[in-house]
Amino acid sequence: MNKISSGLKTLFLVHFVLGLVFGLLFLLIPGIFMGLFGVPVTDDVAYRMAGAAVLAFSASSWYCYKAAEWDKVKIVVQAEIVWTVLAALVNLYGVLFEGAPAALWINVIIMAGFAAAFIYFYSKK
Repeated sequence: MNKISSGLKTLFLVHFVLGLVFGLLFLLIPGIFMGLFGVPVTDDVAYRMAGAAVLAFSASSWYCYKAAEWDKVKIVVQAEIVWTVLAALVNLYGVLFEGAPAALWINVIIMAGFAAAFIYFYSKK
């Protein structure tokens, strides 16, 4: 039996909490939330769908936090690597080339940080 490290469990918990907060904000008040960053929202549905996706990833992190074995969380770690790398790159592209507000650097940093952490724990296995 290959146990999950305490560091990975902590990462899952942090990911769950942040994902829950951001997911609910996107789902429930996308215009108000994105307005704080200077991003006008013309399509609530797209942001609400993103919120639903973030909440789904948050739920998977909660389930993984509760798990004890690497084999039960490996595929979620792989999916998180794909999700966080792509999200960081999409946001980075938006900030650098599409005139997205500089406040979105926060999202780039958060997603890149999660990507680095998930890649680190994946590489340790």
